[in-house]
Amino acid sequence: MTVDRILPSDEAHDLLDLVTELADRELAPRVTEYEQRAEFPREVLRTLGRAGLLGLPYPEEYGGAAQPYEVYLQVLEILASRWLAVAEAVSVHTLSCQPVAQFGTEDQRKLLPDMVGGELLGAYCLSEPQGGSDAAALTTRAVRDGDRYLVSGTKAWITHARVADFYNVFVRTGGPGPKGISCLLADRETPGLTPQAAEKTMGLRSSPVAQIAFDDARIPADRLIGWEGMGFTIAMSALDSGRLGIAACAVGLAQAALDYAVEYARERRQFGRAVIDFQGLGFTLADLATQISAARALTLHAARLRDTGRPYSIEAAKAKLFATDMAMRVTTDAVQVLGGAGYVADHPVERYMREAKVLQIVEGTNQIQRLVISRALAKG
Repeated sequence: MTVDRILPSDEAHDLLDLVTELADRELAPRVTEYEQRAEFPREVLRTLGRAGLLGLPYPEEYGGAAQPYEVYLQVLEILASRWLAVAEAVSVHTLSCQPVAQFGTEDQRKLLPDMVGGELLGAYCLSEPQGGSDAAALTTRAVRDGDRYLVSGTKAWITHARVADFYNVFVRTGGPGPKGISCLLADRETPGLTPQAAEKTMGLRSSPVAQIAFDDARIPADRLIGWEGMGFTIAMSALDSGRLGIAACAVGLAQAALDYAVEYARERRQFGRAVIDFQGLGFTLADLATQISAARALTLHAARLRDTGRPYSIEAAKAKLFATDMAMRVTTDAVQVLGGAGYVADHPVERYMREAKVLQIVEGTNQIQRLVISRALAKG
């Protein structure tokens, strides 16, 4: 289905045409093979980087494209409709560039051209095995030792853990609570930084996720982003943007599932006519299409608030909550539309359903999004 998009410029229209062409040529033909092999498509990410798609929201002076967030999110949506793991990789990488771009020193920002150009791939190390959604309670500790920090602890559920070139590592440098957290930028070759075996995941099998162990990992002190105690602020700032990225991924995945289900329902015949002509099924598809449009509108509304410098944290939480719950419903119903065929790997909808589940968990579970929203309502 062609999505009728309202974009802020002719340049944005041309960009989305380019992204669609790249996605059809570079992503769609590879996704099944890479997912089956659980192989990370590093060269695909380099191709996207060289096309300028890994630095879209960042300033041109650092190698970015200075595109509005509403345009960047629609790029993610297109990528996700062809290969969710690649779109998620772009979202995670873009999130990983934000601490340096927004809070880094001028020397640290010298790394940005290679970051946003895709030559260096990033990861975001916030979650821990016992911490989960309680980021303020993290226990990974960094102790200043001359011109370096010694970091000890374990991070969990780290996307790109085994393939990243740099890691944003959130550590405790002070007392308990959010004010004791700092952010360090670590290279992959950092002594004492060891990615563990990749997790065996339900979906997104071409996206490596693993724990990272820090055993007195030695990170130079000049890799402190901001100042000691600023880490929680950095983390939450980036997560607001990251939640919008996941919402856009959810919209793209759901659109792919709907498009496949509609095409199948047009071609599948029962009792002498296409099954899409049966009201029960046709109404189901109509509801799914409406839910996707609503999620897209909610996501882009939050992005436009961000683009104009207005508060958007609560709207980002709403978008992430609604879009990912929607994607779970749409992909599940798409399997149902195909019936038995939807349950076998010959059709992609079973993969879409497995992939949708993780979107309700990453960048803050949907229960956390409800908590964020309800607290805002309570404050008035």
